[in-house]
Amino acid sequence: MSRYTDESKERVREAVDMVALVSTKTELRRAGVNSYFGRCPFHDERTPSFHVRPEEKHYYCFGCQASGDPFDFVMETEGLDFVGALESLADRFGVTLERADEDPEARARRERRERLHGLLDRAADYYARYLWATQEAAAARAYLARRGLAEATLRAFRVGFAPGAGEKLLAASRQAGYRDEELLATGLAQRSRRDGTLFDRFRGRIMFPLADARGRVVGFGARAMGDAQPKYLNTSEGEVFHKGSQLFGIDRARRAAARSGRVILAEGYTDVLALHQAGIENAVGLMGTALTDEQARELERTARTLVLALDADRAGQEAMLRAARIAAGRRLELRVVPLPEGADPADLIQRDGPEAVRALVGRSIPFVAFHVERILERADLGDAEGKDRALAELGPVLAPLPPSVLREELIRRVAARLDVPDELAAQLLERHAAEAAAAEAAAAGAPAGGAGAPAPGAARAAAGTPPAAAGGPGAGGAAGPPRPGGAATAARAALDRRARTEREFLALCIAFPAEGSAALARVDRDAHFTSDVARRAAAHLQDRLGAPLEGLPDDDPELSRYVQALLHGPEGVAPTRAGLERAWLMLELARLERAIEAARAAGAGVAQLSRDKMAVLAQLRALMEDDA
Repeated sequence: MSRYTDESKERVREAVDMVALVSTKTELRRAGVNSYFGRCPFHDERTPSFHVRPEEKHYYCFGCQASGDPFDFVMETEGLDFVGALESLADRFGVTLERADEDPEARARRERRERLHGLLDRAADYYARYLWATQEAAAARAYLARRGLAEATLRAFRVGFAPGAGEKLLAASRQAGYRDEELLATGLAQRSRRDGTLFDRFRGRIMFPLADARGRVVGFGARAMGDAQPKYLNTSEGEVFHKGSQLFGIDRARRAAARSGRVILAEGYTDVLALHQAGIENAVGLMGTALTDEQARELERTARTLVLALDADRAGQEAMLRAARIAAGRRLELRVVPLPEGADPADLIQRDGPEAVRALVGRSIPFVAFHVERILERADLGDAEGKDRALAELGPVLAPLPPSVLREELIRRVAARLDVPDELAAQLLERHAAEAAAAEAAAAGAPAGGAGAPAPGAARAAAGTPPAAAGGPGAGGAAGPPRPGGAATAARAALDRRARTEREFLALCIAFPAEGSAALARVDRDAHFTSDVARRAAAHLQDRLGAPLEGLPDDDPELSRYVQALLHGPEGVAPTRAGLERAWLMLELARLERAIEAARAAGAGVAQLSRDKMAVLAQLRALMEDDA
């Protein structure tokens, strides 16, 4: 049953000023009565295609098809669930929410959770007061000051200190009316093994409150002073705290991350505090653990680009590779901040100042570039066998990248380090990628060829190239090592990219009918299209580019929807004639890659097909240079 009444939700919906709400994320311009346009906040685009109709409280993007009402907009841009979005809008537009009738069990669960959150919030206040008001916490204040953390920053994050005596928080909480069972459920107290009595779980430690995306305290991270062990101690798993889903600072970083489209992922508490103090307010912390699926989902809801600012030591680099595996297949573009080895963000801010670290974050590089450099640095390139091993490792890393300036630059970098011609490096990398994809598919029980197999050039899309980054120059996906199920994920990602390529080509044919007619005449529908609906659309459009909706069959609603979507143009880019030529070349490149894969599977020669492919790549490169 709903937590709030339907009448409350409707009052919030009516109170929302849709233009004011959307304008916090993108600039809108009036385009007629009850009509505003702007650039879509959900994908990169040059030409505004994001349409807002204020009277209907509705938005729609003609590029990426994102659509919804005010609640959808807040959920997507601020990383909140529906209840959080409803409460946020009610606060923003001055609406009082009324609760719906609840069954007794649901009411009891809600009231218990609210009471536990209330207890944790009181504990955070208690620890914060203790840090600033007591002599016992003087050493903790001095330590935090030595780390360069200002009092204002520490107070904003409610950093505190737990008394060394074993029952102070326990006594204060009991006095406030909380039961021992609630103190145990929140992890604030634990029971003695010797006699069963209760005592404070956290003693003599710096306390970092951990909050969910809505700002509710769910637990604590605690750092020991001196040589006490363990150095870090977290709230135990329980009703409201789940470490695997927690990100330190997510409540304070959420809006800045949604606004910028980027979230910075650091390792520890002090790194996050220092980054926020330096003006980098979209930073969150992993709390010293490996990235989990739950954390990746939260990050994906918050922003589309994840910038890794983890320590530059070996452990930090391994953590980046693990993060790439977890991010694989999600709408997350991974980038890496090139931190000097042996330094963390907090150290750098203290040593070089906030401006230098902001500049360093601004120079983040695509994860694939970081991964390539890491492989090259660790490879033994002194003989041919070592170079072959490096190529075998590099091939699957570069495979997800589409033809782009970034891909060409990385291939040139590999060729230079291996002292081989660029063209030979490209061919060897592709061969190793195809071999790795075939081996992975065989291990997963998938066929080596056919519609479900990954195409060369997309063989390792499981490594994380995000959908938003897959189609253009400079794309910087999260290419990384394989993970379980990687072959199936790679196949799906390859098919998704093929479908986008085919859709873009047909949309541009409609945008430029004269040139489109000539381009369609060059198409072999069976060879160039992998999607059956795209083949039907190409056949339908052959003589109807001037009037695409005419003659659509009544018994094929899928085709009708597909052609209507094509009228909105290619996704995320302004239609140009050069874009049509590029789309044709991408279509031809995909055809050649499939033909090469099929020939190899059949044991046939691929020399001519490879030469044809290199010629297409040269044409694509020339087009990109002309655009530049």
